[in-house]
Amino acid sequence: MAWLSLAIWVPIVVGVLLLPLNKPGHANMVRWLALVGSIVGLLVTVPLYTGFDTQTAQMQFVEKALWISSFNVHYYLGVDGLSFWFVPLTAFITVIVVIASWQSITERVNQYMAAFLILSGLMVGVFTALDGMLFYVFFEATLIPMYLIIGVWGGPRKIYAAFKFFLYTLLGSLLTLVALIYLYNVSGGSFDILSWHALPLSLTEQTWIFFAFFAAFAVKIPMWPVHTWLPDVHVEAPTGGSAVLAAIMLKLGAYGFLRFSLPISPDAAQEYAWLMIGLSLVAVIYVGLVAIVQQDMKKLVAYSSVAHMGFVSLGFFLFNQLGMTGAIAQMIAHGFVSAAMFLAIGVLYDRMHTREISDYGGVVNTMPKFAAFALLFAMANAGLPATAGFIGEWMVILGAVQHSFTVGFLAATALILGASYSLLMYKKVYLGDITNDHVRELQDINCREMLVMVILAVCVIYMGVHPKPFTDIMDTSVVNLLAHIAQSKLQ
Repeated sequence: MAWLSLAIWVPIVVGVLLLPLNKPGHANMVRWLALVGSIVGLLVTVPLYTGFDTQTAQMQFVEKALWISSFNVHYYLGVDGLSFWFVPLTAFITVIVVIASWQSITERVNQYMAAFLILSGLMVGVFTALDGMLFYVFFEATLIPMYLIIGVWGGPRKIYAAFKFFLYTLLGSLLTLVALIYLYNVSGGSFDILSWHALPLSLTEQTWIFFAFFAAFAVKIPMWPVHTWLPDVHVEAPTGGSAVLAAIMLKLGAYGFLRFSLPISPDAAQEYAWLMIGLSLVAVIYVGLVAIVQQDMKKLVAYSSVAHMGFVSLGFFLFNQLGMTGAIAQMIAHGFVSAAMFLAIGVLYDRMHTREISDYGGVVNTMPKFAAFALLFAMANAGLPATAGFIGEWMVILGAVQHSFTVGFLAATALILGASYSLLMYKKVYLGDITNDHVRELQDINCREMLVMVILAVCVIYMGVHPKPFTDIMDTSVVNLLAHIAQSKLQ
């Protein structure tokens, strides 16, 4: 059974089918169809988990068919331990976003839901593509629905934010296209990513290729200093857009390093590891300090995302198993935690239509159930043990100490910063006496919102308490990748 194709095309097809249903009377039917489509998209990823062999680093569930014969481009899909978790994670977050957007989106509901479903399928395509050109098509295509989500349903400065998002990510990707074409020529006319991994290249070639990929993937993560587009986009995007952007789209860049930069140009990766570690530490520490002074809740969580993703890029370039496994675990955990943080902010915004921290205070008095969930997610964002946020960061810090005590010490300071900005925001928004009549009139979460919070809370705690199922799947592939990086490809 072509499970990967189903994971890609089920949400895309359902999304396209929703587009003609544009009459006001269709809104409820559209929501239910979108929910069913997203759930089916999640269910088709279940056989991937049950049938996955953790003992091999080879690609599994492979599908291959000729697509463009004149350029030897194939529709070539597969997953290994490095990419596996991002397929069900993408489908899962899509289900959550559809439920969370049920009442908050009232205009062009069919287009909104269609954009998210199509985006979901395209992102799964990025994580499963094993043909360079297919990867690039999916990678660039994800910009279109996200551009529309920000530009149509965003805040007052939505056009500016959407344009900035599109421009930054497109410019970076153009250099990647040059690298893909170069690899195609050097390999004798093949876009097969796995064959590129074995391609002998000089250090000069590897360096150019490494930085060409860096241009696209660093912007997408986003790494400091090319992170400035993210806070503006998060502030203006609708809640669902922010959740998907933080939970999944940032991972596209990190995944690019795993699939392209490290295995194709291992010598250049080792040569410039000091630079990548330095940029990652700046993201972890400096951007963490920037998050502390933010007055807008979404902007604070946006900067915290940059800091948390700094752990991911740091873990990749430590070149040890703890660091690499921790970085991938951090990507998964950040998917749960960042989505939860943005959706929690959305709950408050739906009621008061403001994200300014100063407009709140004492929310725990009127929304005690919601405040309990918000506390759990804030603690997870701070990296509290027994939550998902702890696992990856702790492993990366241990890997950093193995690499260099100084790097490990600097990375560990981020845990203090994470606790500072997460708990400071919680204190100002939720604790203390009620500060104004708007807060006094707040209603606690309804059944639909409770469902979203409970599901995310279970994921955050389960991964924190029992990370073994997550790490078992990636271990063999991580060991294989590290062995590959350790072997020089110089001619």
